[in-house]
Amino acid sequence: MLECLLIAAKGLDELLKLEIQKILGEERAIALTPGQCRLTVTLEELYTLNLHTRLANRVLLVLASGTVKDAEDIYTLTQSVKWPEQFDVNSAFAVRFNGVNREIRNTQFGGLKIKDAVVDQFVELTGRRPDVSRQDPDVQIHGRLRREKLDICIDFSGTSLHQRGYREASGEAPLKEQVAAAVLMRSGWADNTDLCLLDPMCGSGTIAIEAALIASNTPPNLHRFHWGFEHFLGHDKALWQQVKARAVEAIDEPAAKIYAFDISTPVLDMARENAQASGMSAYIEFKQCDARQAQVKEDKGYIVSNPPYGERLGEYVGLLPLFDAFGKHLKTHFANWRVSLLSSDQQLLKAIKLRAHKRYAMNNGKLECVLANYELNEDNLASFDAVGTLPAEEFANRLVKNQKRLQKWLKRENIEAYRIYDADLPHYNFAIDVYGAWVIVQEYAAPKSLPEAVAKERLQQALLRIPTILKCPTQQVVVKQRVKQSGSSQYQKHSNSGKRVTVTEYGAKFYINPADYLDVGLFLDHRTTRQMFAAKAKQKHVLNLFCYTGSVSVHAALHGAKSVTSVDMSRTYINWAKDNFELNGIQGNHVFEQADCLEWLNGRAQTHLPKFDAIFIDPPSFSNSKRMDGTWDVQRDHVGLIKNALACLQPDGFIYFSNNLRKFSLDQEAIEALGVKAVNIGHKTLPEDFIRNPKIHHCWEISRL
Repeated sequence: MLECLLIAAKGLDELLKLEIQKILGEERAIALTPGQCRLTVTLEELYTLNLHTRLANRVLLVLASGTVKDAEDIYTLTQSVKWPEQFDVNSAFAVRFNGVNREIRNTQFGGLKIKDAVVDQFVELTGRRPDVSRQDPDVQIHGRLRREKLDICIDFSGTSLHQRGYREASGEAPLKEQVAAAVLMRSGWADNTDLCLLDPMCGSGTIAIEAALIASNTPPNLHRFHWGFEHFLGHDKALWQQVKARAVEAIDEPAAKIYAFDISTPVLDMARENAQASGMSAYIEFKQCDARQAQVKEDKGYIVSNPPYGERLGEYVGLLPLFDAFGKHLKTHFANWRVSLLSSDQQLLKAIKLRAHKRYAMNNGKLECVLANYELNEDNLASFDAVGTLPAEEFANRLVKNQKRLQKWLKRENIEAYRIYDADLPHYNFAIDVYGAWVIVQEYAAPKSLPEAVAKERLQQALLRIPTILKCPTQQVVVKQRVKQSGSSQYQKHSNSGKRVTVTEYGAKFYINPADYLDVGLFLDHRTTRQMFAAKAKQKHVLNLFCYTGSVSVHAALHGAKSVTSVDMSRTYINWAKDNFELNGIQGNHVFEQADCLEWLNGRAQTHLPKFDAIFIDPPSFSNSKRMDGTWDVQRDHVGLIKNALACLQPDGFIYFSNNLRKFSLDQEAIEALGVKAVNIGHKTLPEDFIRNPKIHHCWEISRL
C-alpha cells in the first residue's frame, strides 16, 4: 500500500474528504488536517483519484515522513529515500517546500536542503547529477512541513488539477474550477442532477461546465496532456490506461437541462468557447439575458451562481440595484427552487432579501467568500425588509424635502456643490454631499443603540433610493466611511482612479476627486467663510496656511488680492492648488510652498520678510504626521500658532482662524494677552445647507486692538 496526500484550497478539505470516500468507498479511513487529506491507497487508486477528484489541487505520493528539528534532519530524512529508484537521472526536477516551524523559518532554505540531499545521493550512487528546472520540471518533489513533521513527496499531478485545460478565456477574478465544483456540491445539486440547473450570471461559464462534467459523470481531468507521474519509475502505463478506459465507459448524458445566461454577449461568447473546449457544449444551453429577466420552462430546479461583487465601495453601490431587483425576480418566478450564491460581499447578498438556511465559507483564490443557500419556500417568498419599509420611506421623503428646500438657493447662488443631508434622521447616520453630477455618502459610526447590522441595512436602503431621487447614475455614487482622523491619514489615498471633475462655486471653478481621498478637495461648510474672507482680501497680500487644495486662495485671487501665498505639508495638495489656479486662469504674483506649516510660519516670524495683510488659518484638529516634528493639537497649540501668525501680520491686518473640533474652546484670555481681539463669527459663516448643524466648524476674526 502507498501513502498519499490530497491538497485542497482553504475551506474545501472537509468536502474533499467526502469526495474521496465517494470515489473510493465510504469505509476508507482518511486523516484530515487543514488543507489536506491523508490516506493509504493502491497505485490504481492513486491514478483514480488524480483522474476523478474535482476538488483537490494536487495528489502527492508520500515517500518518507519523519520528525525534523533542524536543517540536518531535513537532509537526513530526504536521504532515506532511494531517489534513483523514483526517477531517472536524465529527468529534471524541482522542489517545492511548504510550511515553517520554530527552527525552519524559511521555505527556500527547507527546499534547498531537500534539493542538496537528492543531488548528493544521485552523484554518490550514479556518478551523475540530475538537472534542476524550476520552470518546466519533469518531476516535482514536495516537502510539506507541519510543526515538526515533514512529508517528502512526489507530485503525481504535475500542474495544479484545477487547471482543467478548457478555460481558454476568462473575465476579471474568474471563479476557479475546483471552487465551482465545491459550490455545486455544497448547493446540493451535485446529489440531485436529475433537476435542472440555471446560472443566470454565468460569466466565463465555469459553473455550468463543471455542472455538465458532474452530470455526465465525466472525469474533470480526463483530457489532461501531462501528468506528474509520467517520469515516476513506478508508473504502470497499462494500469493507467485501464483506469482511463473504465472512466470513459462510465460517461453518460445529463438527465436534466443546464442553462447558462449572461447579459454580456462578449462574455457569453467566451463561455461558449470554454464549453466547446471542455467537450460539454452539447449539454449546456446558453442565452444572452439579463438575470433580472431570466426564466426557464422547468418549474423546479437549482439556481447556482457567482454574481459580480465589487471590492470597492463605488462598485458596491452600482451593484445594489441588481441584487435588489434579482431578489424580487426570484420571488416572482422561481417559487420552490433552491438558490446558491457565492459572494465576497455579504451586504450585497442581504440586498436580495432572502433568508439563507445554510452558509459555507470558502476561498476563491485569495478572496474570502461565503456561499449562501436559500430555499424559495413560503417563508422566503413573503417579501421582508430587516428594517421595515417605513423608515426607508421616511428617509426618502426627507431627502426629497431637503432637495426641494435648497433648489431656489442653489440656483440663485450658482452653487454646484452642497450638502443635502446630514444625519437628519438618527438611524440614517450619514452625510450626503452633491458635487455636480456626483454624490458622496459619508457614513458615520453607528450609534451604540443601533446594532451594526441594522445600520448597514439602512445605509443599503438609502443607497437604493439616492440615485433615483437625486437623478444620478449609481456609478457616480461614492460611499466613504467617516472616522476620526489622525496623523497623515487625511492625506492617504483610498483608491487610484485618478478621476477629477470640475464644480462651480460663486463663479470659481474647482477640481474635485470623488473617489480617491476621504475628502474630495473642497470643504463645503467653509463656502461662506471663503466668500467673507475673499471679499476683505481685495488689494491685500494674503497668506493661506494649511491651504489644502487652495479654494480660499482661488477666491482671494479672483477678488483682487495683490498676492496669495499658499502653504501646505502635502505635495499632492500644493499641486492640486496650482491646478485650481490654472483652471480659473489666475496669473500674477502668487506663491505655493510645500512645507510643514508650523515650521514655515515660525521661521517666517523670525525674518524681516514683508508681512501679510490677511491670513487664513484652518488647521487640522490633530496631527502626528511623520513629516512633522512632534504632534499638533489645535486645542493645546492654537495660542502659539496665532502668536506666530501675528508676527507675520501687518499692524492693520486681520486673521481668520477656523477649525472643526466640535469641543474646541478658544483661550480668550491668552489671545487677548497678545494685544488682539477675537470676534466669534462662526454663526455668520454657516452656509444655508449647514444651518441645521451649527457645530460643523468654529471661526474667529482676529485683529489687533
